[in-house]
Order: sequence, then structure tokens, then C-alpha cells
Amino acid sequence: MLNITAWMTELGETPLGHWVLNTAMGQIVAGVVLLVLISLVTGFVVSKLLALLARRMLTAVGKGHWAEALKRRRVARRLSYAVPLMLVMSQIYLLPMDASLGSLLARLFLIAGMVFLFVAINAILSAWQDIYAQSARAQTYSIKGYLELAKIVVWCVGLVLILSIIINRSPLLMLSGIGALSAVLLLVFKDTLLSMVASTQMTANDMLRIGDWIEMPQAGADGFVIDMALHTVKVQNWDKTVTTIPTYKLFSESYKNWRHMFESGGRRIKRTLRIDASSIRFLDDEEISSLSRYSLLHEYLLEKQREVEQTNRALGEAARVDANRRRLTNIGTFRAYALAYLRQNRELHQDMLMIVRMMEPDAQGVPVEVYCFANKTAWVEYERIQGDIFDHLLAVLPELRLRLYQAPSGSDIARGLGGGSRREAMERAYAVQPSPQEAGPASQ
Repeated sequence: MLNITAWMTELGETPLGHWVLNTAMGQIVAGVVLLVLISLVTGFVVSKLLALLARRMLTAVGKGHWAEALKRRRVARRLSYAVPLMLVMSQIYLLPMDASLGSLLARLFLIAGMVFLFVAINAILSAWQDIYAQSARAQTYSIKGYLELAKIVVWCVGLVLILSIIINRSPLLMLSGIGALSAVLLLVFKDTLLSMVASTQMTANDMLRIGDWIEMPQAGADGFVIDMALHTVKVQNWDKTVTTIPTYKLFSESYKNWRHMFESGGRRIKRTLRIDASSIRFLDDEEISSLSRYSLLHEYLLEKQREVEQTNRALGEAARVDANRRRLTNIGTFRAYALAYLRQNRELHQDMLMIVRMMEPDAQGVPVEVYCFANKTAWVEYERIQGDIFDHLLAVLPELRLRLYQAPSGSDIARGLGGGSRREAMERAYAVQPSPQEAGPASQ
């Protein structure tokens, strides 16, 4: 202690020491230098030592991913700015200066420290989002909207506190004044409030998840949801473009969500074959016998023939007239064949609705609709299954003397006008006319 006293005495005898100890300006400069040194040491302790201690503690309890996320978001560095500023603010009154100037400087340092503190809190929330995004639950449920709402609340609280410090009034007074500005605040934060309510309702009712395939024609969206935030939802369309939709529109307007189709494990096949009405007719005994060779029609034709014979036998003498007798048709047999083909297909859901129905005839023929569900929901596999089914059904139509309806093409018109076979008509339609030089003098 004596050595320190002697050292201070010797320092006071020097010009610099005399200026520091005996003048107000010297004491202020010395105090500022001391506060700067304390701030640097405090910042180093928070940035390095405290960060290292927090990282080791998180790793020890099995939360190493939290340590990496906090480091990536630079939480310790932001706190290393906030803590020294708070410390300077608490010691600024020790400097020999005017009380009003000291109060002003203290408030400035406090505001700066609070800004960095709220930045650090937002960085912690961002780190939470990074960690959640790596979990399996994040593939379906998003908390990004809630975290963005929390950030807005944090900054609102910070703004109220900063304004209360600037005007040197209680924060409660600021909150009471906000009530008078409620109409303005509602107008400014209209989209935020609507999005907040919509995001909460959609999450609570499980209306939308990340990875859902949705269709929203009015917004030009048809694809998978790739991001759900507080204000917007991003949809990646099939052409790899991205459509951004306001969150509240997904709550107030209708859209189609295909998630339940994927969860059910069955994807609907609904397609129509249009049969040429002129090819529909009754089957004779020879054709029935020939079609009985098909395993998918054998049992059906045997049962139908017994029913037809019983019905016709009950008619008696009236059965001699063809118009009175019951007979099998080729289109009815085709429907039976198509349904039997669907029921033996292992790539279709047999426990879901399966039907082959004839619909109302129109100018484009007689529609026969096939309605069933594929047991694979992936797009490529679904299209393959659907294609295989209709490849077979289209190929089997001529076996029952049925024709598929199609609008007349150029070759059909040429054949109708010029006569001859279809092949000859096509050759005439696509023939290249010779030039006058190639045709010779006769063409001239």
C-alpha cells in the first residue's frame, strides 16, 4: 500500500499527473480512458470467455447444435457490445462533469446498449429457427411465423423503452399514449395482424404444412409449399417458378390441398373413353363363344347367358321376335371386361371405389368412364399405371367390334371425297405435286 501511495505521489509531481489530478479536464480524460479500458476488457470477457463457457456447458448437456447455431448467429459478439455500454452507462456519473451532460451521456449509452441487447435476442430467435429447421418435424410444421411475430414484439418493446428513455418518462406513460394511436397502428400493421391470425388458425387447424401440394388458380400457384413465414407463403410450381402468396389469403380464400390424397395412399384415376355410337350392337352366339375364351369374361358370359336364357324362356312365343328377346351388347360386355381387368390389377386400390360406367351420349360418342384409385401417389408411377390401363383397354376395343370416336382428320376427308382405301387416301393427301419442269410439256 505504501508503494502505491508513493507511486501516486511521484506521479502527481509530474506535469501529466498534476494535470490529471488537479484539473477537471484531466480527470475527465483519465476517467474516459479508464472506462474505455474497462469496456474493452469486459467485451473480451463476454465475447471469448463467456462464449467459451456457454459452448462447453451446452455441449456437456447434449446441446452442441445450439452452441453452433449461437456462434453462427454471433450472439456472443452482440452481447459483447451491449454489456460494456451498459457498464459505461452505470459509471458515467463518476466523471466530474455537469449533471445534465452526464444524464444525456448515460441515456445515449443506455440506448446503444439496449439496441445491441435486442439485436442479440433476435439473433437467439434466429438460432432457434435454424435448429428447428434441421429437425424432422420442420418438414411438416413451420414455426417461422411465430418467431417472426416474436421478433416484432421484441422490437416493439425495445422501441417503447428507447422512446421512454429519450423523453425521460415512464414506459407505462408511453403505453397509455399508444391507445390514442390505436387506429393508426391498426392501419399500419393491418397485414401483420391479418397474417398473424391466419398463421395461428392454419397451424391450429392443420390446414397447411411445408411440403403440401396445393392448387390456388387465383394466385397462379400449383406446386409444393417450400416456406411458411408470418407474412408470406412460398409455393414452388411445377415449372420451378416460385409464387409468393400473402398468408392471410390462404385463410380467407379457397385452395385445394392434395396432402390427404398422399396420406390415403390412393390417387384417383378418372378418364373417359368415347365410343363411336355406330359401332355399338348386339353380340351373336358365335361372338359370345369367341369372347368366352377370355378368362376375364368367361364367368361373366356364363352367368349372363343363363340369365338371358331364363328371361327369354319366360317370354314364350314372344321370344321368337328379336326385338322382344334379351341379348348381350358389345359395349356392356366391354364394361364388364374393363371392370374385371381393374379388379385383378395389383397396382390399384381394391378397397377404394372402382367403377366403369356409361354416361350420357353426346355429339362426340358414348362416354365410358373408368373410375378407380392407383396405389402409388408419385406422379411418374401414377401416370405409368394410368397409361398401362388405358393402353390395354384401347387395344381390346376392336376385339368387341367397338371403335373409339375421333373427329375426322384430313386423311378421312380425302378418303371420303376421293374414295379408295384409307392408305390410298393418306398417300394422296401427303403426295408431293411435281413442278412444271418435272411434269414436262403436257403439264404446260
